[in-house]
Amino acid sequence: MPRKTTNKPPKPTKKATKKATKKAAKKVTAKPAAAKPAKQRKAAPKTPPRKAAKSAAKPKLLSGGNPQIAKADGDAPVQAYIAAMPIWKRDVGRRLDALIERTVPGVRKAVRWNTPFYGTESNGWFLGFHCLTKYVKVAFFNGTSLRPVPPVESKNKGTRYFHIHEHDQLDEKLLASWISQASRLPGWASFNC
Repeated sequence: MPRKTTNKPPKPTKKATKKATKKAAKKVTAKPAAAKPAKQRKAAPKTPPRKAAKSAAKPKLLSGGNPQIAKADGDAPVQAYIAAMPIWKRDVGRRLDALIERTVPGVRKAVRWNTPFYGTESNGWFLGFHCLTKYVKVAFFNGTSLRPVPPVESKNKGTRYFHIHEHDQLDEKLLASWISQASRLPGWASFNC
């Protein structure tokens, strides 16, 4: 009977299998070739240090463009508030602040609830102003006692408002009269609020 031939490779011997296994194990445990170190890039700061310092000093604007200023007493926080007021509102803030200082020498100033407050030692806070989208709202805390009464009503008993829009002509004489009257009346809250 003729012999069958196959094209199968011969089976490896035990000795050959051991050699192949050792060789494969050496490849796995062998130290890899030293890789070139990757270039280490410094993570660039998102904003350069100068800009970061400026942005840290610049207050955040809340709705209506009202600056967010921390609660503090004195002229410095009020001036920081005014400096942070948007565009035309900043000029209104400067004019109001100057008018209040001229009308009530030695006026006490502070920022509370992101609003500049003005008061006297003997009567408490008598006025504050606040930026809204289309105007600056001046609040007279005992405004119903002023003559003439400021035009805008409030939900708070006794408080009256005067709104200053971008193109309004300020009647500084009337404002000075209201400021003078308000500073002599019992004001709102104590200075500790």
